[in-house]
Amino acid sequence: MATAPLMPKATAVWLVENTSLSFDQIAELCHLHPLEVKAIADGDAAQGIKGLDPILTGQLTREEIAAAEADPNHRLHIAEPKVRLPEAKPKKGPRYTPVSRRQDRPNAILWLVRNHPELKDSQIMRLVGTTKSTIQAIRDRTHWNSANLTPLDPVTLGLCSQIDLDLEVQKAAKEKPVPAAAQGATLLPASVTTAPKEEPEPSAPAKKQDDLNVEAVFAKLKQLGGKNE
Repeated sequence: MATAPLMPKATAVWLVENTSLSFDQIAELCHLHPLEVKAIADGDAAQGIKGLDPILTGQLTREEIAAAEADPNHRLHIAEPKVRLPEAKPKKGPRYTPVSRRQDRPNAILWLVRNHPELKDSQIMRLVGTTKSTIQAIRDRTHWNSANLTPLDPVTLGLCSQIDLDLEVQKAAKEKPVPAAAQGATLLPASVTTAPKEEPEPSAPAKKQDDLNVEAVFAKLKQLGGKNE
């Protein structure tokens, strides 16, 4: 439940101009000092602020204002909102890196680029808290200190946790799987290595050259004998 109006000074201006509430009541509702409310009533403060009707915005009811006007000790309460809005989740900004660790970021970037080439620049930026131009300079070896850089694990340096690194690597592996050629040699399954070897089928016996056709030989001899005669 809200404890203060959305626009405290604009609400205070309207209450001063349109109600007979005391300065203390308005100051307590709008989280202002009573002297500041008195300055608003005297025209010394909030001169350019237009009054905001809290009744139209649903922050106060007429009955609540009337009860407070009748009793100077009555404390005003903001009305319950009719529509419940979900709480906005805070957005995660860039990772903060301590000043003492910022000099180690190029070494950590070099380690990530070499050991996890599947990571995107945006993922490295989330892990280490760097900029895209720095990552590109380290990839291209155009960084001003590239000759003295040494690849160091960002987890060991304290720039990120092992859990965060594993999560980013898993995300990158799902989006960009490693090709089968780069996975290296793998063992054959047991069903292949233990299967019995199939023996080759015996081929048909070749005909021996010594097996001659007897009838063809005798027919040849007869022909030769007829020519001699």
